Amino acid sequence: MPKFCANLTMLFNEVPFPERFARAAASGFEGVEFLFPYEFEADALKDELRTHGLTQVLHNLPAGNWQAGERGNAIFPDRTEEFRQGVDKAIRYATTLECDKVNCLAGIMPADADPDLVRSTFVENLRFAAQRLGEHGIRLLIEPLNRFDVPGFYLNTVDQAVDIINETGSDNIAVQFDLYHQQRTRGELIGTFQTHAKHIGHVQLADNPGRHEPGTGEINFPFIFRTLDAAGYDGWIGCEYAPLGGTEDGLGWMQNT
Repeated sequence: MPKFCANLTMLFNEVPFPERFARAAASGFEGVEFLFPYEFEADALKDELRTHGLTQVLHNLPAGNWQAGERGNAIFPDRTEEFRQGVDKAIRYATTLECDKVNCLAGIMPADADPDLVRSTFVENLRFAAQRLGEHGIRLLIEPLNRFDVPGFYLNTVDQAVDIINETGSDNIAVQFDLYHQQRTRGELIGTFQTHAKHIGHVQLADNPGRHEPGTGEINFPFIFRTLDAAGYDGWIGCEYAPLGGTEDGLGWMQNT
């Protein structure tokens, strides 16, 4: 049976962020994830988790200037110190929130960048982050994003992500397998999962087109959920979608799973 967690960056936007924990718990979620916790005090977020009996499943490393359009800083040779400071900041939050996974967004590759230097920088940063996080019992994830939504994003496919993980030589890095992004990138969701199952550490969902809840688009989620169960995937599935209407009004898909 799939184990769903609510992405509080995307869901329950009808209320301010601190109030979304209560809404998630009232809707039947037992876990939550979100993009970034850093504008809030870690202890305040911990209180929300404890009050509502929720598990913190995942959050991201700091990813540069999000409001300015940046989507990660791990590939830039001149920003290595910023990246490393972000790792330490993420550890402080993750340990307080008892969160055992953090995700690294690679970044948008400049058109004039040296691809070899970008890759080597990314690999070295991942090695550093994986070791530091591992010292605290936290696993590092990397997430391929589609180039339609995020033009120029460095990491696009699961194949590419696994190849980079293998180059790091670390056993503390896994793939965040976002079904929406991979449907837009290449499809073959089941085949890709089955090929790389041992490298997949977290799954996220949204339907396509529109990035709305399951049942609004083309992805056969009941079949995917059965396949994940049959493969022995027992991790969380993050609901990282933009509700087509009100969040609670669109949760029927989960009740019928």
